Amino acid sequence: MDMDFRHVPVLFDECMKNLNIRPDGIYVDGTLGGGGHAFGIGERLSESGLLIGIDRDRDALEAAGRRLEPLKCRKLLVQSTYGDIRKVLDEKGIKGIDGALLDIGVSSYQLDNSERGFSYMQDAPLDMRMNRDDTFSAYDVVNTYSRKELREVIRNYGEERWAGRIAEFIVKRRKEGPIGSTGELVEVIKGAIPASARREGPHPAKRTFQAIRIEVNGELEQLKGAIDEFCDVLNPGGRLCIISFHSLEDRIVKEAFSRRLNPCTCPPEFPVCVCGRVSDTVKVTGKPITASEAELDENPRARSAKLRVSEKKQ
Repeated sequence: MDMDFRHVPVLFDECMKNLNIRPDGIYVDGTLGGGGHAFGIGERLSESGLLIGIDRDRDALEAAGRRLEPLKCRKLLVQSTYGDIRKVLDEKGIKGIDGALLDIGVSSYQLDNSERGFSYMQDAPLDMRMNRDDTFSAYDVVNTYSRKELREVIRNYGEERWAGRIAEFIVKRRKEGPIGSTGELVEVIKGAIPASARREGPHPAKRTFQAIRIEVNGELEQLKGAIDEFCDVLNPGGRLCIISFHSLEDRIVKEAFSRRLNPCTCPPEFPVCVCGRVSDTVKVTGKPITASEAELDENPRARSAKLRVSEKKQ
């Protein structure tokens, strides 16, 4: 299905500024989506510059390819996960990159494409696969996980205080037959959360849908492994920009950047470092960069976005 990809990407100006783009450099958008950020990077590259776009989603790659066609820089679009960055570069004989951007989580395209089952606002089959070639989907999580497994996924990945009740209600409802659509799941979640709690805060299904999506796509595990991989392949002076949308992701990014900045593993009581580990990165952002009021007026989805930036030492 062809979609309108013309969403304004979040923290666009902040990303372009912090990537410090060199016209003849090699830059990676590891979460290509509709190609909004990638187009901005490509516009700043010369004919000798290289833009590498990576996405799991074949539909997104095709649409982004069309969007990026007018760019004069060299382009390389790859169906893969950003966690495989080293493999992607090795296969193309590329030794290092001058910058990379990761926009973590579900893309606007996937949310707006109702048939993909990412949204709790539209009724669709329970899917949530970022790569449609994968066989494991939200249907499997909702219909085969035990009550305990469901509770842990919803609590840990959704930070949902009603995780226990939601898991209990899902298991009870499953006895009547499989839960096959997002609409059915939303109704179960609404039934599990007391009316007084439903009246406050975000949509009652938001946290549970987030949790199931993260579980289906292994998002947090991929992020944990990928940050060091990207830092390793950066050329001196190269920058890694990561946009996260909830506290679980942001914590992973913050801790990984901190470890890279202070890699010493010696016990605190040692008077001098004996492990010999020296930092190869420079701190660019202390507190994360967040959206301006002007951007929030235009794009409410940017409200929870946080950008952190790390730079490879020169």
